[in-house]
Amino acid sequence: MTDHESVARRFDRLETRVAHHERTIADLNEIITTHWRQIDALQRQMQRLREELQNAQRPHDGPEPPPPHY
Repeated sequence: MTDHESVARRFDRLETRVAHHERTIADLNEIITTHWRQIDALQRQMQRLREELQNAQRPHDGPEPPPPHY
């Protein structure tokens, strides 16, 4: 095998590795983006639940009306 063939083979292997690394990076980026969207949605949901809980804990004005069957 000549030096040129050896260099060409090494270069091909490096190109293959770079292509695999680029695909891995793209896959990880997609996963991270999905997770950030999920985290954002969960944070908004938690904020709504906090607000609902705070509203439920506030004292209501006047007596509670009787249930409808009375």
